Amino acid sequence: MTTNLSYPIGKYEPQPFSQTQKEKWLTDIRFLPEELERSFLNLDAAQLHTPYREGGWTVQQLIHHVADSHMNAYTRFKLGLTENNPTIKPYEEKEWALLADNELIPINVSITLLHALHQRWYAAIKGLGDADWERVVVHPEHGRQMSLWFLLGLYAWHGKHHTRHITSLREREGW
Repeated sequence: MTTNLSYPIGKYEPQPFSQTQKEKWLTDIRFLPEELERSFLNLDAAQLHTPYREGGWTVQQLIHHVADSHMNAYTRFKLGLTENNPTIKPYEEKEWALLADNELIPINVSITLLHALHQRWYAAIKGLGDADWERVVVHPEHGRQMSLWFLLGLYAWHGKHHTRHITSLREREGW
């Protein structure tokens, strides 16, 4: 059996709304910083600068990327909760990964940011009513509306996706 190094947990598959699924995804959002942090514990500088696959981002870039992505996600949720059908701002994640802060700033800064961010994010969404999950944002790059329910699942998946990139690299390398 071969593992898809790009999508080690598979691609995101939207799920119908249910209370059980909601609780699972909310838990994923709440605890992602701890799971991500455990994935890279005790890695040295050379390991942090190792790509998770050929042509892929390094572990360090992945960690900074999750922080960048989830900052955008938090803003998208806040816009979706406070405005009617807001158009969200896409960003060039590959270009962001090449900016100087990704190389110069230690990963503990992004993990600290994620701990604070996810605490705020979880607090903002944990008590939403069922109808709130139907609120939408417009993603101009994809040319469609995305419900907050869809986004909850997407970002719950996203954190696990990148965490698995790191843990599968560790398994393959025997770290």
